[in-house]
Amino acid sequence: MAQTKKKRRSKHRGTPAGTIESRGRTGRKLKDDERSKPKTGRATRYDKPPTWRSAITRAGIAAGIFLVAVVGLFRQAVPGAISISLFMFLLYIPLGFYTDQFLYKRRKRQKAEAANK
Repeated sequence: MAQTKKKRRSKHRGTPAGTIESRGRTGRKLKDDERSKPKTGRATRYDKPPTWRSAITRAGIAAGIFLVAVVGLFRQAVPGAISISLFMFLLYIPLGFYTDQFLYKRRKRQKAEAANK
């Protein structure tokens, strides 16, 4: 026997651009303890003070990219490129730390000013 009732349509609709808009949360209301989850992602990462360990990690990644660029793009000999990359690594460590420290202090000052207003 053929189906007589129309199938239920999905609960979202597409726009002319091809994106899909969902209806949002349709379940029960959240309780206060469920709603106040801790922040994650970029906001909490920028609220932490900078560390030398993070500066060393970032300097290592940057020096590695620099080494690949010097060897690959500029066709330099590997021993010379390693020595230049080692120098850049040692230069990037304090440069990255103090840049992070400057940005951290500026963000902290801006948050304090916003809280006072």
